[in-house]
Amino acid sequence: MIVHIIQGLLVLAALVLIVAGLRKFARAGVGFPGPVALFIGAAANFFDTLGIGSFAPTTAAIKFLRLTDDENIPGTLNVGHALPTLTEALIFIAIIKVDVSLLLACIVAAVAGALIGAGIVTRLPARAIRASMGVALLVAAGLYAAQNIGAMPGGGSALALSGAAFVAAIALHFLFGALMSFGIGLYAPALISLSLLGMDPRAAFPIMMGACAFLMPASSLRFLESGRLSPRLALGFALGGIPAVLFAAFIIKEMPLDALRWLVTGVVLLAAAMLLAEAAQPNATKSRAY
Repeated sequence: MIVHIIQGLLVLAALVLIVAGLRKFARAGVGFPGPVALFIGAAANFFDTLGIGSFAPTTAAIKFLRLTDDENIPGTLNVGHALPTLTEALIFIAIIKVDVSLLLACIVAAVAGALIGAGIVTRLPARAIRASMGVALLVAAGLYAAQNIGAMPGGGSALALSGAAFVAAIALHFLFGALMSFGIGLYAPALISLSLLGMDPRAAFPIMMGACAFLMPASSLRFLESGRLSPRLALGFALGGIPAVLFAAFIIKEMPLDALRWLVTGVVLLAAAMLLAEAAQPNATKSRAY
């Protein structure tokens, strides 16, 4: 029963975001996105469904192809990947068992953190955003590498947490939700922290996807209001991402990802270096708008 309520709320969140997005895009006169945006959205969300994460690879693609100004990247990531992530959450919450109280508590904490984080990011100067995203990409690259060399925690077999571990999971998801607004993906840190607390890593999937699925529409509404995003790019990510999620979840299901993680690690490190170098320059050249 509770699971059906959560799924209903996810559908409602998707509808609210779609309405708000369409109004914003209509006022901005946004045309149909180009093939580059559609391809990035499809590729990022395909591998996101398999556990790679979408924020770091997408940020790297935006930087290398100079698709939008750096200060627009966090908003574009959150708005563009929100609907594909909602799709992921609807699927994984239905097929993987996890303690409902933990799921709800982590979702609420992540949404609260995202609302605070989005309010901060929309007021930050471009240099601060470049620096935060550069650090985020370094962390992401380290997590990808750690996963490939077997340094990631194996996790336990628990489907629920209690006591201090329950409180720690809630506090961490509040922090992860706030960091999502800065372009720092939630999947890897959530998977690591829940595994360290003794949970079955498979049970982390509905928690991390459910948390992202609720917090991303919440933060996206703030980004849409502020205008700090590339609307056409975000639309392309969404349109390309949703069918890719369905294909990955129901057709592919799983595949060897070690080689891809090493490739993503290298690309992400280069993008991090670019962002940090630009953050150190007060008059860095802007990217072309997409």
